Amino acid sequence: MGKLFGTDGIRGEANRYPMDANMAFSVGQAVTHIFKSRDHRTSVVIGKDTRISGYMLESSLEAGISSMGGISYLVRVLPTPGIAFITESMRADAGIVISASHNPYQDNGIKIFSGKGFKLSDEQEETIEELILNGKLPKMVPPAKEMGRAYRMEDAPGRYTVFLKHSFPRELFMEGMKIVLDTANGATYKVAPNAFFELGADVDVIHNQPNGLNINDNCGSQYTEDLEKRVVESGAAIGLAFDGDGDRLIAVDERGNAITGDQILIICSKMLKEQGKLKNDLLVSTIMSNLGLSVACKKYGFKHHASKVGDRYVLEDMQRLGSVIGGEDSGHMIFLDHHTTGDGILTAMQLIAAMVREGKPLSELATLMDVYPQKLINVKVNRKPEISIVPQVMEAIRQVETELGDQGRVLVRYSGTQNVCRVMVEGPSDDLTEKYCTQVAEAVKTNLGQ
Repeated sequence: MGKLFGTDGIRGEANRYPMDANMAFSVGQAVTHIFKSRDHRTSVVIGKDTRISGYMLESSLEAGISSMGGISYLVRVLPTPGIAFITESMRADAGIVISASHNPYQDNGIKIFSGKGFKLSDEQEETIEELILNGKLPKMVPPAKEMGRAYRMEDAPGRYTVFLKHSFPRELFMEGMKIVLDTANGATYKVAPNAFFELGADVDVIHNQPNGLNINDNCGSQYTEDLEKRVVESGAAIGLAFDGDGDRLIAVDERGNAITGDQILIICSKMLKEQGKLKNDLLVSTIMSNLGLSVACKKYGFKHHASKVGDRYVLEDMQRLGSVIGGEDSGHMIFLDHHTTGDGILTAMQLIAAMVREGKPLSELATLMDVYPQKLINVKVNRKPEISIVPQVMEAIRQVETELGDQGRVLVRYSGTQNVCRVMVEGPSDDLTEKYCTQVAEAVKTNLGQ
């Protein structure tokens, strides 16, 4: 048995190892054990998205926590950032999210937050992993009289809705603004419409009928076609698409054009800078961000730091460098002045605040950043040596970089979870970008391909 934790918790096909009932039971036991202290019962918040397998995993986690003497608080269906918020506000020891984010329904996952609302450290995850894999947990259980119990938290969605509304500036209003939401048949299907409705918006919702099997099914942040169409047909000011667990946002402007995560980061960073709230004049994104983002940062007078790919690394660099805003082009954005983790609904609140404050449509705000043409090719590989020691690939990269000059860039990196090398090129035109990307990808395929 190998490692359990990947870059975002434990993931896999539901009802198959490692995403089965036995594993969830063991995770519940291990989390309860590591946060246990003398004269204190471990308390754990458990929430989930709308996948059918969530019921099984929720029950198993609850059983594991109770068996080790812990207390479970069940918030049922709630977005991942909502579970992080409830965990911190309840002063619980940990929060557990049952979700596989933007993956299809047959997958599921378990990710864990500390009592402060941040994801666990690598060391804590390794401790949990070791407890599960070494088979010692059954010998650690307390006697029957010290077993724990579970409580349902009926007011969790309401608490989280109030928190979201507080993130929207009190002096601004959404009255009369028509908004279309795509909740991906996922965890935001109740909370998101309520939050915007209570702020006075005219809310139209699509893909909000979860049945356990339709989460992320041709809807949500990865599939915005239906949202784009509805926005144009209804004359809405903005469309907002969330992913299955609600930690990502992709926006659609009033003309039906999708706005990237990078563009949202620039819009919100510029707003913060104008208000004197852009701490250290710094925006953090990843190395996969569009070249246009760093060009826009220079134009508007703030700094840009590119972290490794993954919201965990974005957050680490934000905390280390003292930044209050960061995120990924995929729509995962963190506003540290408001929350400890990425939150799609909260991000939408900040984006709408920028629109209201500026009095401009989203299509106009989106022009604050020029999006350079970008091409990504995934090449299947049978080995993963350091790219720098493969001379043929390095030569292909050098040739393209020379031809691009300061009009683009090349990024070649391996996937952390698959036998794939990602070749990404940005350039001045679609045709040139495609040509150069294919050139580098062919070199990778010839020298490393399957």
